Amino acid sequence: MSDSRYDAATEFDRQLDRLVQLGYPALAELTEGAFRDLLAPLRAAAVAQAAGLAAPTEGRVPFLLVTTRELVPVQERIALTTLAGKRKPGILDRNFPAGDLPRFDPIKELEVPAGPAYLLFDVDRGEEYRNLPPSGALEQMTAEGRLPITIDEGLAFITLHPPALASNRCFSLVGSRCGDKRVPALWISQGAPKLGWCWYGNPHTWLGSATAHPVRVGLPDRP
Repeated sequence: MSDSRYDAATEFDRQLDRLVQLGYPALAELTEGAFRDLLAPLRAAAVAQAAGLAAPTEGRVPFLLVTTRELVPVQERIALTTLAGKRKPGILDRNFPAGDLPRFDPIKELEVPAGPAYLLFDVDRGEEYRNLPPSGALEQMTAEGRLPITIDEGLAFITLHPPALASNRCFSLVGSRCGDKRVPALWISQGAPKLGWCWYGNPHTWLGSATAHPVRVGLPDRP
């Protein structure tokens, strides 16, 4: 799926259009124009910092336009995901008790920008970490100068690039934790994406741990 014609500006516009087409403005209680105006300031940073990165492949993308739960709740965003070429909507695993999901926050090492949206660069689904527990994957990726991704970032990954989630190519989201041994993960259930969780010390042959470049870029301060 590599494309020598990859252009960061065009890709940013595609991602923003995709969010609009899925109905994100209404979910955020914004008009389409206000939604576009909110996220447009990230375009210049996407172009500048992703220009030297490789074109998208099935498992890796140069950057993602990440929207946070401050803008649209997780439950509403997972319902708008699908597998590549499919229509069945994503679901939230029933093992998340009511009110439990908001307890999963980004780990401090990520330095996630505050606000409704930001940019994440050089995102990979981490299939090389399959059959490694998230604890071991975290140790290896950190040694390689990379960091895990969060729930918000994982949802952006499969929303804006559905091929990232595939059979035996699912991934943990080690960047979101809630103080216990659970680690959120995205996998496939009955032909649709599912947001669930696994244990920090348990390996799975079909589950890697997604990673990204350590630097995230937030929206510029408004005057």
